[in-house]
Amino acid sequence: MSKIGKLPVAIPAGVTANVDGQTVKVKGPKGALEVTLVEEIAAKIEGSELQVSMNGETTRHKAMWGMSRTLVANLVEGVTKGFEKKLEITGVGYKAAVQGKNLNLALGYSHDVIFPIPEGIQIVTPKPTEVVISGIDRQKVGQVAAEIREFRGPEPYKGKGVKYAGEFIFRKEGKKK
Repeated sequence: MSKIGKLPVAIPAGVTANVDGQTVKVKGPKGALEVTLVEEIAAKIEGSELQVSMNGETTRHKAMWGMSRTLVANLVEGVTKGFEKKLEITGVGYKAAVQGKNLNLALGYSHDVIFPIPEGIQIVTPKPTEVVISGIDRQKVGQVAAEIREFRGPEPYKGKGVKYAGEFIFRKEGKKK
């Protein structure tokens, strides 16, 4: 029995959910999202809760159950609160700035890295060394943050690069004479 899968997803006031076959659509104050569940999983609305259940008892059914419930819960949370990831930039001369629909990153290369901001994502730079990525789709927010971090990941000797806020970088000792 999945501890996560058996929990119902609460649908708060101001949010409408609709189940059409395998597709779950959620609409709220921040926008609308939808997810298509796998064939092994069924979803139904009971009052102000959305219940996710298995159609069988195989290992795959059990594996998909908790994941599907979490995907639906992320839809509800996304249209009510939204998601946010913070990146920190460390290094002399390393900085970020939003220019129109692009994020301009100076990361120690001979050229600036220009990252086009995808649709449905907002990027702000409160400080030149801080990037805040927000949106309603959790997967998309995490993917954009990972792509920006990939341009210059943190290195273990000086700690320079782009890292997630609160991420611990294991530091290494340099050469000894």
